[in-house]
Amino acid sequence: MPTYLAFLRAVNLGAKRVFPKDDIRRVVESLGFTRVETYINTGNVRFATAMRSQTRIETALETAFAADRGFDVPTIVFSQDEFRRVAADVAELSAAHPGLARHYVYLLKSSPTPPQAAAVEATSGDKGRMVVRGRAAHALLGDGYEAGQVDPLAAAKLLGIATNRTRTVVTGLAERWC
Repeated sequence: MPTYLAFLRAVNLGAKRVFPKDDIRRVVESLGFTRVETYINTGNVRFATAMRSQTRIETALETAFAADRGFDVPTIVFSQDEFRRVAADVAELSAAHPGLARHYVYLLKSSPTPPQAAAVEATSGDKGRMVVRGRAAHALLGDGYEAGQVDPLAAAKLLGIATNRTRTVVTGLAERWC
């Protein structure tokens, strides 16, 4: 059975969108998915399923999450191979840009069109650079961006449905699950 990684958007960020990782695991298992595992409390889950369509998997998860929580939980699914490529891009871009203050990775529900990718990359400036690779957009932030600010380049609004993780989390998940 194929293994997938799912990333939940905007959970556990405040008092109203609480979704503990044990509850995430329970809901995913209730769908009949197996080998379910979560990692930290930011909405990262790995599972196996006989389903082959990522769109169908996302829909099943989003429906189950909404039923359990009472709010929408946008979910972005990657195959292990896709996520392994994202992690390889993280390593390559980090090596090519030493001394980054921060490297955020936006995981995208769908690949941007070439004009959308160009618009995202055009947000690059003195605070950092945006690089789009497939269904991931990398915010390579240098000194001068305000610490704690996730979207200093104002690129997130151009990405569609997305969620972000740090370079450290992406690398750790790839090592653990891929």
